[in-house]
Amino acid sequence: MSLSLRELVSLAGRFLSQIIPLPSVIGKSCFFSQFHSGNVTPYEPLSGAPSCPIGGPLSCHNSTPVSDDSCCFVYPGGRMLLAQFWDRKVLADGAEEDWTLHGLWPDLCDGTYDQFCRTVPRYSNITEILSRYGHGRDGSPLIRFMNRYWLADSGPNSRLWQHEFNKHATCINTLSPRCYRRGGSSGGHQYQPGMEAVDYFARAASLFRMLDTYRALHAAGILPSAGRRYPLSDVQGALEKYSGGKVVLRCNGGSGGDGDGDGHEQGHGDGSEAKKKGHVLHEAWYVYFVQGSLQTGEFVPAKDLGDEADTGNCALWVWYLPKTRRAFWEL
Repeated sequence: MSLSLRELVSLAGRFLSQIIPLPSVIGKSCFFSQFHSGNVTPYEPLSGAPSCPIGGPLSCHNSTPVSDDSCCFVYPGGRMLLAQFWDRKVLADGAEEDWTLHGLWPDLCDGTYDQFCRTVPRYSNITEILSRYGHGRDGSPLIRFMNRYWLADSGPNSRLWQHEFNKHATCINTLSPRCYRRGGSSGGHQYQPGMEAVDYFARAASLFRMLDTYRALHAAGILPSAGRRYPLSDVQGALEKYSGGKVVLRCNGGSGGDGDGDGHEQGHGDGSEAKKKGHVLHEAWYVYFVQGSLQTGEFVPAKDLGDEADTGNCALWVWYLPKTRRAFWEL
């Protein structure tokens, strides 16, 4: 069985991560190094995060029933999607080559999903929470990253962050306050509201830094162009070779649907070509399963999507259009 570059490097990365402290956030020149392992956790979660045994089952791959109060097995939303968007306009503080981070979504194992759950508290003050834990200052690496890559198409970025957390993170069971109360690897700290939000955003940022979609497509000769379409299979093949796992592609245009405002469509299609009418590339969802908790577990690239989990809507040939600059009155 052949291994992807990311999987080969993972073997060395796991060893090195035991002896070399990994930076919490690094500069853009290193942000998207192809030598980052998709399985390494390059940040330290809050000490209250659950400490889980090594070698536990992979989410969506368990052979025995799951306890409802498990803090070391992501359930029922065990199929994690790291969603990136190719925005048609250069967003504020962004660049022409930027794919932006949109969210980390816990799909159910069949590709459907829950939303706005009550497993985790909802928050309306994400920036304040990040600041409380030392991440909210303008000079903080995490907040600098989020204001550079986790950008709203309209309105303040903080509104998008609030939406993503309340819609998706509230359905991730290992972020439940009871898991923090059980204590982490360092003996645990008393749970404080907002701990789970910091871990969610830090984890999503760390995954995004490993996945430079623009560079992966560029290496395959796939560049933004207003005069050339690309075979969907070439685009998908390049990203799956790069990431080592399955990638769902979503497109705008046609009748394939443009999602529900954050890209996560309500009606998952039947996969037939009749429903795959979008022809302008817009989204790339990197699919993972998790061994352990979201906070400290290992994210394993998915090798298959299952019978009901391919929600891509793109046509067989797609446009990868260049970005346009915003007019000065839009800035």
